[in-house]
Amino acid sequence: MVKITDRQAQAIKPGGKAIPAGVTGLTLQPGKTAGSGKWTLRFVSPVTGKRRDMGLGAYPDTGVAEAIASALAARQQIASGVDPIEAKKELSEIPTFEAASRKRWDEVKKGFRNEKHITQWIGTLEQHVFPHIGTVKVDKLDPRRFADVLRPIWLTIPETARRVKQRCADVMAWAWAHGYVTSNPLDVTDRLLAAQPTPTNHQPAMPWAQVGSFVRASLMVEPLLGARAALLFVILTAARSGEVRAATWEEIDLDAKLWTVPAGRMKANMMHRVPLSDAAVDLLQRQGERKAGQLVFPSMRGKELSDMALTVLLRKAQAVSDVPGRVATAHGFRSSFRDWAADNGYGKDIAERALAHVIGNKTQRAYERTDLFDARRTMMQNWSNFVFSDQSNVVPINQKTGTNGSRSYLD
Repeated sequence: MVKITDRQAQAIKPGGKAIPAGVTGLTLQPGKTAGSGKWTLRFVSPVTGKRRDMGLGAYPDTGVAEAIASALAARQQIASGVDPIEAKKELSEIPTFEAASRKRWDEVKKGFRNEKHITQWIGTLEQHVFPHIGTVKVDKLDPRRFADVLRPIWLTIPETARRVKQRCADVMAWAWAHGYVTSNPLDVTDRLLAAQPTPTNHQPAMPWAQVGSFVRASLMVEPLLGARAALLFVILTAARSGEVRAATWEEIDLDAKLWTVPAGRMKANMMHRVPLSDAAVDLLQRQGERKAGQLVFPSMRGKELSDMALTVLLRKAQAVSDVPGRVATAHGFRSSFRDWAADNGYGKDIAERALAHVIGNKTQRAYERTDLFDARRTMMQNWSNFVFSDQSNVVPINQKTGTNGSRSYLD
């Protein structure tokens, strides 16, 4: 079929015949004035089997080459079993960023293990993103718009900023996969933030050499219960604060000096055994009634402590961290322990297992049947000894001795 030429298109007149344009079903229909017309593609829908006419724009606004290219693309869709009119209709209904985010959220939340992660995912976008670009359609968003959203939190709350950026990138990747955008603007957003220092991705952590003095100055205060006790237990066990705050007495075996955290409460969804040092056992023995199902470190109202309770404690103590201008976090003490372990000769495997991190790939884990528990027990006792070392300025009330002969300084 011979393609229409620009001269033929320019010569079209009102009331004249439609001009075949060189693609099956494509014609230039005459308009109301000389030299004007409308491009129409006639085809049989592969979905319904009915004849349909698809407009491809007005001439001369839509030129010959553009009309032919659009018609060829539509013909490819038809050959693939897609009705190009319906496909175009779907693309014309481009969602706003908020609408796209909520659709993506409906998909990803099925993979989360608890309600907290579900609400956090959408909550960070509701707080930091939707007020600025929530009503903007995704195809109108560019790297600059996302950089403007991220810049105010890039340094003040860097961990949150990183997560917000990841979630925005996930939403835009979803939009890309659905044909609403042709690229992901988050791929180059970092370039626009280049003038800003790179945010710290880790939780602010206290240098390990200062942990002992912090414990003595800020945690060894009567009564050693509630948030203070929970934070001290976090430090002694190198556990996540959420695992400690939700710990119940049936998980504790004081005789065996063992805390067994069930898989359902672990980030890796695997049961974790925690060896308890003498100081950790002493701390547990001070926590009052020990009934199955009861929280080990309840709040004053008997409920689970909030993460903010530990944060407030650290802020009041002005707990020093490795991030200038920010106090140490409860989670950061895991980094403190990890650095201590590395600087004191403990290998990566044993230290990572103490932190309940997943070691190696799936195949490697399938062949490993040990959690290095006995070696970890010695390491955690040495960590505890370090935390309570140099007690010359502390006068203990209770001079009882732990099972290994070391004196308890919790009283």
